[in-house]
Amino acid sequence: MKKVIFMSFMALFMAVGLTSCREEKSQKEELIEEMQDKDADIEVKERANDTKIKMETEDKKVKIKEGDDGDTKIKVKEDDNES
Repeated sequence: MKKVIFMSFMALFMAVGLTSCREEKSQKEELIEEMQDKDADIEVKERANDTKIKMETEDKKVKIKEGDDGDTKIKVKEDDNES
């Protein structure tokens, strides 16, 4: 009986441990994937102390600026040209 209880606890421990280690995507990663799916024009500029990413489709523009200190600024502009 002890072995069955021990195996049950180990299975529960492994299940909880493996499911809690999932990585969450950041807003930056989600925007980049979304714009890639829409075949956006992507321009990356890397400088000594920061990185700038500009992505543009017909109806959406996204600018991401990431500094060396880990500070990330995201600007999203959507055009509402409904005619």
